[in-house]
Amino acid sequence: MNPDHIPDTGELLRGVHSRLLPLDSITPEIAGSLRYARLVADGLVFAYALDRPTDVRLLTDQDVRHVDAEELGRAAYGNLMRVPVTHEEIAVEGTVLHSFHGDSHFVGSQALFLASAVQRVTGESLPQAGALVVMPSRHNLVYHPITDGTVVEAVNHLAAYALGAFEDGAGALSPRVHWWHRGALTSLTVIDEDTRSFSIQPPPQLLGLMKGLVRLDRAGRLATRAATGAPAPDPAELARATAESMADLSRGPAADPGGAFASAVAHAHARCAADPRAARIDTWDAWSTAVQLGSALFTGARSQECRLGGDLVRQLPDLPAAPPADARAWLDAFYLAIVCREGERIRRLCRVPLETLRQDDSVDVYVLHWIDTLQTYFSEHGSMDEVVEKLVATMKASEPGEVTHAPMEFVNGIDYQPIALFHHLVTRNHDAFAGTLAEALAAHGAHWGDSTAPRARVALGPLAIAGLAFDHGFPLPPDLPHLPLYLLNRERIEEIPSP
Repeated sequence: MNPDHIPDTGELLRGVHSRLLPLDSITPEIAGSLRYARLVADGLVFAYALDRPTDVRLLTDQDVRHVDAEELGRAAYGNLMRVPVTHEEIAVEGTVLHSFHGDSHFVGSQALFLASAVQRVTGESLPQAGALVVMPSRHNLVYHPITDGTVVEAVNHLAAYALGAFEDGAGALSPRVHWWHRGALTSLTVIDEDTRSFSIQPPPQLLGLMKGLVRLDRAGRLATRAATGAPAPDPAELARATAESMADLSRGPAADPGGAFASAVAHAHARCAADPRAARIDTWDAWSTAVQLGSALFTGARSQECRLGGDLVRQLPDLPAAPPADARAWLDAFYLAIVCREGERIRRLCRVPLETLRQDDSVDVYVLHWIDTLQTYFSEHGSMDEVVEKLVATMKASEPGEVTHAPMEFVNGIDYQPIALFHHLVTRNHDAFAGTLAEALAAHGAHWGDSTAPRARVALGPLAIAGLAFDHGFPLPPDLPHLPLYLLNRERIEEIPSP
């Protein structure tokens, strides 16, 4: 077929595809005839190409001149999305990568519309945070959805793969790692042209998101693949792990009270798998110990006995007040104190300086506004006008355009729910509270799915606010999922050693 042949409209719309090209393939000789083409990422150009039986030809300005631009764009997108690809999942050291590959010259170009391509091929949606993606050649792309803390490992694995495949494969496209987000590609790879060295430098928004995901993952707050496919944790093993962590608390600066608290929180939640109403003494012991350790982490503690179920007892040593910059751990400690109606511990936690918690660079601003709201509400000197003002600031800061560290799926499904419930609590709206509580528990179940992770068992934030509502006379159904009845209604609340 004559390469200079100008296709008619029908031929063009049937064969046109959106295509990614290396910038250095646009030579000065052809650049003048591709004025419509545009740079879409470092080293990558978007153009149109015509897929013909015997060849693939770039379309020039003259080719596309007489075709409606919107119609051309729709046809190029539709044809690209129909390109056949093979999808494979690749497990690499705890990280899952997804590979699209095929004979077509346009497989790598599907990174332009990655969310649509993923939906078509896998039936799954990309998270709102997008995905990391590499397109080393025109015949393949590899991506990793940004959903949990494995994003850090994925960056390194994708960078190594992209560079190797770019150098070895036919139809080389790009050696860079890109962030696909809201339809745009942003290169994370910085290339020093003098030394030909490569480095990964995520933009500030992605770097903040990565920090947040790692922190959320380490605390077991995300429904990761590992959490979903893992066997249910054994509460007895978690009890022993917590006991071992507590035994180390007398080691002075080498102690890890934060780790002991995290282990105790997991143990308390896990106990509710077999005891969803929290009716057994072993379950109460686990929750009591979590309360003690949470309070001790942020406000210090005198020496006291902690029961972990059965005959397992450990002594919590005298600990000085040395609150860490861990805003989410503070929320856990506070929610636990509310659930267990520990008034003195609530007051002590309210005195933890907000400035200390603001040093936590892994959380969004709305988390700190929420802590400020709670501290003001429970303060002897806070007014309801101040509480409402700070609650409004919390709600505004949790809007999608303001959140940069937590995935919006987590914000909407987990983090925001106690905030919404608190709003109806302070306005004394019983009906709205009941409806929002049902939505919160449904969102909790949807977030965790069939995960066996400890936090899947109990919706801690909603439980704390529902406990407040119960104490204020709000009518609540007796059997609600993810809300242990005897923690909600105070019937299992027994004496906890004073802080």
